[in-house]
Amino acid sequence: MSLWTSLEPASATVEPGSSTRVRLRVRNTGDVVDEYRFEPVGDLAPWTVAEPAVLRLYPGTTGTVELTFSPPRTPDATAGPNPYAVRITPTEHPDAVTVPEGNLTILPFTEMRAELVPPTVAGRFRGRPRLAVDNLGNTKLTTSMSGEDNGDQLSYEIRPGNAQIEPGRAHFVDLTLRPKRIIWFGSKEQHPFKVSVQRAGVPPETVDGTYVQRGFLPRWLATFLGILLALVLAFVMFWFAHKPNVTTRAEEQMEQVGSSLAPSPSAQPSLPAQPSAPAESPPAQPQPSQSQNDGGGGGKPKESTAPKKPPVETAATAVRRLATQKPDKKHMCMRVRIGKDHWSKPNCEDNFAGINADGKTFGQPITAINIASYGMNGTSAAAMVTNPGGKPVWRPTTKVTPDGTDIYIGDPADTAPQPPTLAGLKVTVGTGQVCHIAHFHSTNSLGDYICAKPRPEYLFIGTTSNGNPLDGLALLPRD
Repeated sequence: MSLWTSLEPASATVEPGSSTRVRLRVRNTGDVVDEYRFEPVGDLAPWTVAEPAVLRLYPGTTGTVELTFSPPRTPDATAGPNPYAVRITPTEHPDAVTVPEGNLTILPFTEMRAELVPPTVAGRFRGRPRLAVDNLGNTKLTTSMSGEDNGDQLSYEIRPGNAQIEPGRAHFVDLTLRPKRIIWFGSKEQHPFKVSVQRAGVPPETVDGTYVQRGFLPRWLATFLGILLALVLAFVMFWFAHKPNVTTRAEEQMEQVGSSLAPSPSAQPSLPAQPSAPAESPPAQPQPSQSQNDGGGGGKPKESTAPKKPPVETAATAVRRLATQKPDKKHMCMRVRIGKDHWSKPNCEDNFAGINADGKTFGQPITAINIASYGMNGTSAAAMVTNPGGKPVWRPTTKVTPDGTDIYIGDPADTAPQPPTLAGLKVTVGTGQVCHIAHFHSTNSLGDYICAKPRPEYLFIGTTSNGNPLDGLALLPRD
């Protein structure tokens, strides 16, 4: 070995988002002039810079290389001791590679983001939003959740009330809001509320939301029932005040008939009556014709009374309706297909499609997706389907489709007895950002909360294996 190395210091400490330097001393112990190339290796290599990258030394001389470590303030910079190494390759003897090793301790930091999905829920007896908590730090995060509102008008059920979240992961908490007073009649009422996310040693972080409580019966129905009840009471009172005197004249009529038939005491006996002519038989009733019985003879055919099927509500139908209500916002709607022919209802904004979307698609892998957007300056997508004979394969990417238009990705239902399920997909937009949260069928788990910038960047969703298809998905438009 014709090289001597020394790290000064051998162990260093750095805070994420800042940098620190370590000096690497190198001595040429050989008898010829040599040139050395320095290359950081290991997990810290992307954040390490060696200056100079090449050093030329004469025999018996010593040189110095500065190693600068700059870990980012992201969950990728794992807190704690992290080993690093530098590969030194001499030009004259390329096989005599030296790899000095050191240790860099990355200090921990905590950062959290909480968001209600959706921020506004409506219902008569309860509302069910979800709280998404993202751990943006580099250490495990332990949190507890609680809810409150002005006037103590709501009760809160939070499942789970405590959570431990790994770095770079998101955790979803189910909330159930119930009003303590039911609105039987009248218009809806808004109840602002807050969900507090508490961490150890720091003030709690609050997330604002709104619960819109609808009346059990609309105001117009209450007015109609009141008028109907008043009319019924008025009719009953009028009936009893002016009750008609109903009598029968059956007995009087019978007495009159009996008196006319009875013979008078002074009447003379009459002669025997002559035989009368035989009574004519009643005329025969006409028989119905053949055409009247069996519908023949050129009669008009009966019109079909079968109900017509309502038009299918696609993702474009739902997104255009949202655009009419909120034209200044970005919207994305989506529905998924299970098997060959069962499509879920469109789910918009931050709601999941597939898992819990309706009572028929819970937990079933997705075979096709229908997407539509508004305010995103065109959307394009492609599906990666499972392939039992090898790795999953990509299907052709759709063209950039204008806002308010349907996109369909996945194999058509008529290509095989059973269409393949989706292992993943990619989505691009022209304006703003598109984020996603995916749910995987085999592991019954949620993926990371990831966002992508506008084209040419794209958002990849899913895995590259056949064994864990998607069964739930949420696409979230962001500015």
